[in-house]
Amino acid sequence: MFFDNYFKKISNSLSLIKPIELEGLTGIVVNAVSKNKKIILVGNGGSAAIASHLTVDFINAAKIKALNFTDSGIITCFANDYGYENWVAKALECYADAGDVVVFISSSGQSANIINGAKTAKEMGLSTITLSGFLKNNPLRVMGDLNLWVDSKEYNIVEMTHHIWLLSVVDYIIEKNKVKKV
Repeated sequence: MFFDNYFKKISNSLSLIKPIELEGLTGIVVNAVSKNKKIILVGNGGSAAIASHLTVDFINAAKIKALNFTDSGIITCFANDYGYENWVAKALECYADAGDVVVFISSSGQSANIINGAKTAKEMGLSTITLSGFLKNNPLRVMGDLNLWVDSKEYNIVEMTHHIWLLSVVDYIIEKNKVKKV
């Protein structure tokens, strides 16, 4: 019974997104790539693991320049020097270029380091995409050029939904590129 209910929750959360939203995310990524820009993925904890996985798939499978901030040296350096709440903003200042896309992943949408990073990204003129969950009015949900939200307060439901949504975008880009080559 647990697993039936669990998978129904995931299935329900996956189906709540409108395909046009994922196409919008794809469009933002493809537009940046057409201008030789990169995709930067950021998250904490499980969301950082999602960012890491997506970076690998963007680079290897989709042939898109991407990076993430999961290196403990970078995180601890900037957190030590500027405070944990500012490390993402400082990393963006060092690594992002105008026209890049930043994907902010936060289950709660309330992590100070992610919110401050989103503010800095906007100040730098970067395209921003947010993925969040939990409260409908979480602060991150209104900070992106595109904001995707999962209607759940359960971490793993939110994280699995974010992960699948993002991987579907990678697979969509790969499929579109196959069609272009034919």
